[in-house]
Amino acid sequence: MRFGTLRHPFIAHRRTTVMPRWVRRADRSANRRVNARHDRRALDSGYRRLSRAADHGRLWFVLAGVLVVSGRSRAALRGVASLTVASIIANLIGKKLFGGSRPLLKDIPVGRRLGAYPTSASFPSGHSASAAAFATGVAVEAPLAGAVVAPLAAAVGYSRMHVGAHWLSDVVGGFAIGAGVALLGRALVPARPSPEGPAPERGERIDLPSSPDGEGVLIFVNPSSGVEVIRTDPRSEIEKELPSARLSELDPEDPPSAVVARALASASPPRVLGVCGGDGTVSALAAVAREAGLPLLVLPGGTFNHFARAIGADTVEHGIEALRDGRGMRVAVAELSTGEPPVTVLNAGSLGIYPDFVARREGYRDRLGKWLGGVVAAWGVLREAEPIEIELDGESMRVWSVFASVGRNDPQRVATMRRWSVDDDVLDVRVLHARGPRYRAVASLAFGRRTAAVARALHLMPRSSDIERRLVPELTLAVLPVDGSIPVFVHDGELETRLDEDADGRYEISFRMIPSDLRVYA
Repeated sequence: MRFGTLRHPFIAHRRTTVMPRWVRRADRSANRRVNARHDRRALDSGYRRLSRAADHGRLWFVLAGVLVVSGRSRAALRGVASLTVASIIANLIGKKLFGGSRPLLKDIPVGRRLGAYPTSASFPSGHSASAAAFATGVAVEAPLAGAVVAPLAAAVGYSRMHVGAHWLSDVVGGFAIGAGVALLGRALVPARPSPEGPAPERGERIDLPSSPDGEGVLIFVNPSSGVEVIRTDPRSEIEKELPSARLSELDPEDPPSAVVARALASASPPRVLGVCGGDGTVSALAAVAREAGLPLLVLPGGTFNHFARAIGADTVEHGIEALRDGRGMRVAVAELSTGEPPVTVLNAGSLGIYPDFVARREGYRDRLGKWLGGVVAAWGVLREAEPIEIELDGESMRVWSVFASVGRNDPQRVATMRRWSVDDDVLDVRVLHARGPRYRAVASLAFGRRTAAVARALHLMPRSSDIERRLVPELTLAVLPVDGSIPVFVHDGELETRLDEDADGRYEISFRMIPSDLRVYA
């Protein structure tokens, strides 16, 4: 028995009276088998790190952030809520009722031991309860994401036995509490699809050229967009519903601007420019549509489709209906300049911890895929991200992030990756000053208006005084590189690394609003 358990002699004794003898016998047998295994040093180290990563739910909050960034806010919210309730039940109620001493330290191989062990009662395992609650809660809203999280949750539970912190019954009991809480939550609050945040404000309606069968419509399709999403290929639906439309696959060797220029010079020039792809693809084609003076038909085909959702074209079917009816709206856009010719931005731009996350995720994407690569990238940002030095309106600042949303956005969010309004003529800028710890900066990406209350109660969110909001028609800031590194910038989910250095060794980024400059079907 560890010294810590001597503080709770009655709780330690209670286990022998509450737990059946066969359970205690199974616990001893299971721990003897685990401790008798001769695993590689790397495996022992991996389980120790995994066990520590799950301390205070940090691992699950990182995953919640990845879920939110991946467009699964409800899954993140249910997972975090289930975790919170399960942790309270396991640690404040379960341990008081059942208690029990932890495994003897002398029985644990030296290479597996933690630097410090909890002194609380053993049953149930709080780590296991949190892991099962989060995984089950996520699975209720997003079964595929839950299937990815479940093995990690199981590994966290086993790690508590591997490092000698718990008995088998502690882990099983924790899993039962966590899963039970999440399933009870599903019974009380059934799963249902829900948009992220408040409904976007719609712009003024206008009449646009109608085309029942796609005649006069040139549609660009990005075959690599949305490859992480399991769904039917939208191209077949487009060909069926718009048989007279001309479809063109995006080709890096033949940019859309050149294709459109040739089409406009032909005998039958297009009256409408369409795009089927993700936000980055839509932004690129929006620039071409603006230059050509053509209305833009947006058919969602990416992973997130933030802009399509903002204008109400949530599905390919909705976009096609708007084309047939000839209904649309004018939307504001922003122009971003980083030293190259300006690019069109439809949703938001950011620098700091979010571009760092995107850059890391892209580095892992080929080996691990986008979702799992995002998990590894988020963990790396949580451990290693550093503040950046900027100059804004002549004032030097150390910040974790700067987000500039096209139009006014939800005032309760720090990370504004999806636009809220379509016809505002201002940029909504959020500056997160580097006055708090790194984990709070990362949490600001993960939690929105519905999860912020829970996050603040757990002291995960930045203080309100650390978040600065500005509503401006244009924005110019300079980034001061650290250790010779070139800063990265993200706009509409696209990573921008082509930043030009000025004479003072700084990288200047300019944003300006262009009101009502794009016509879209909606």
